[in-house]
Amino acid sequence: MRSLVTGGAGFIGSHVARRCLDLGHEVVVLDDLSGGSESNVPANATFVRGSVTDVKLVADLFSRYRFNYVYHLAAYAAEGLSHFIRRYNYTTNLIGSINLINAAINFDTDCFVFTSSIAVYGEAPVPMHEAEVPRPMDPYGIGKYAIELDLRSAHELFGLNFIVFRPHNVYGEHQNIGDRYRNVIGIFMNQALSGEPMTIFGDGMQTRAFSYVDDVASTIARSVQVPEARNDVFNLGEDTPYKVLQVAELVARSFKIEPRFIFLPERKEVVHAYAQHDKARRVFGDLAEVPLEEGIERMARWAQRHGARVTPPFTHIEVSKKMPTVWLGESGKSRG
Repeated sequence: MRSLVTGGAGFIGSHVARRCLDLGHEVVVLDDLSGGSESNVPANATFVRGSVTDVKLVADLFSRYRFNYVYHLAAYAAEGLSHFIRRYNYTTNLIGSINLINAAINFDTDCFVFTSSIAVYGEAPVPMHEAEVPRPMDPYGIGKYAIELDLRSAHELFGLNFIVFRPHNVYGEHQNIGDRYRNVIGIFMNQALSGEPMTIFGDGMQTRAFSYVDDVASTIARSVQVPEARNDVFNLGEDTPYKVLQVAELVARSFKIEPRFIFLPERKEVVHAYAQHDKARRVFGDLAEVPLEEGIERMARWAQRHGARVTPPFTHIEVSKKMPTVWLGESGKSRG
């Protein structure tokens, strides 16, 4: 079994690559290292540095390895920032995905596993479920949903099998905690390690369900062995929602510090976003679920070993109008 894991030097992708190796797959990791690190790639995987937007490279890899399975996790997953980098978002996330789908069709890949996002639901009622018609409200979610639709079209015309997962708010080891645009738990931890107050958009009453990375990765990796999963869509993650402010307090507790906050102007985002997972449980059986407090403790121990990180600001902003000032290098007002 030969598997391609795109984004396998990144966060979720590196965990999926490790789980695939555990299942006996021969794994090739394709990653451009724009958000990941080669040190995240499992030792027994073959690492290829490159981008899914490189059509020739993608075709050459499929020609050489004749992959049975593709696990596509490579993406620039900054949902809020996607409003301001529309061309980059669609080029990297959408067109890059189409390059892989074309190659999978041409080289008779058995199954294409795609990590979408609950961003496709937009402001749907919670808990969000798969029967809900997606109405994404940002370019990131729009791109993800377009890929879902393209996979269904490719299956109907060419017989390409697919499995779509919609994970949400995943956190854990290997996350780039220095990224200022995404992954709120990582941002809070980096700020704690740097002795800075935690930044919160709005009042912190937004609710999310946070999913420990290995819980998600294990299901994604083994999905190709579950015939009932093919050509279907699954929410994947934790059930219980938490307020963002509660999460900040849990992070502070894990670092044994007093919580300090900076409350920034609210941004355009879905206020309440969490999903139900009954469908995934019916198909995959009992899903592993590490409680949030335990998962944060695990991630905090890892983050403390590796220390705070500094990631350069994104330099290809296409639209600066209405962009949150903190992303432009300005600071909000301290409170708490």
